[in-house]
Amino acid sequence: MAEQKQSEPEELSKKQRKEIAKWFLINSPPGEIQYVAKDVESLLMDEHVYEMAVSEAFPLYNKTHMICLEMPNRSGEVLITAFGELDGSHYLDPRNAQVATVDHVKQVCSMVRPATDDELPSSYVEEFRGALDAELVRYISEAYPKGICSVYCISRKDAEGPGSDFELVAVISAGKHSPQNFCNGSWRSVWRIEFKDELQLVELIGKIEVDAHYFEEGNVQLDTNHECKDSTIFQLAEECAVSLANIIRHHESEYIAALEASYSNLPDTTFKDLRRKLPVTRTLFPWHNTLQFSLTRDLTKELGIGN
Repeated sequence: MAEQKQSEPEELSKKQRKEIAKWFLINSPPGEIQYVAKDVESLLMDEHVYEMAVSEAFPLYNKTHMICLEMPNRSGEVLITAFGELDGSHYLDPRNAQVATVDHVKQVCSMVRPATDDELPSSYVEEFRGALDAELVRYISEAYPKGICSVYCISRKDAEGPGSDFELVAVISAGKHSPQNFCNGSWRSVWRIEFKDELQLVELIGKIEVDAHYFEEGNVQLDTNHECKDSTIFQLAEECAVSLANIIRHHESEYIAALEASYSNLPDTTFKDLRRKLPVTRTLFPWHNTLQFSLTRDLTKELGIGN
């Protein structure tokens, strides 16, 4: 019989290559997308496909990781989030009532302008927004030395006085990028806060995400998240802010403690399941001294959490 020729694999289309490159860029560990982009560019060897991939991937990555950019002339900082996005390249800084123009691929803020009245909440909503923002700044300075926060109005920003419902979202982002030490990590929490005047109730829904990447002679990644709910009574702006900040502090501290407890049990559970009782080297794993492999301890130290 004649030898059957093996069919050659079909060449990927430009769209397929763009989507693959985009996937790698979007899934880059915290603080590492620029490094991944260089590798992707050299592998693609197609400048047009590369430009399409980065133009789509970088905005998504920047918003997902809620990166912080410094504004020109040291006029402040702006968080890149979907909540402050006015359009693809303009982001609101509600604390200083400014709008930043952002270059996503270069990850820089090129210019800044004052926000218009239409881009800002009413004076009534701003009273609650500003009070919560001030309380979170105090909390961040204690718990996240390398963190930043912002509070946005995402619903009914035109509410005028008691009797109106509105919704705020509080965003906390903290990161430690130390590639020279083969370690990068980030902490991101988003708290949606609904003010219900008729019920005299304020409800919170929080989501916390933690990412870490250790790559010294290996590739170890932590990717975890946690969701929670809580509520408090509707009070004056200052009292509401204090109560809400305390609730956020409580849930975040509780989650950090849960992470520490979970990873302290790894030696007796997951680690043992990953290894033989006696490996081929005939050398027992040092279960009596597993504290030297504390991922949570190193992550807490790198992010400055709980100091």
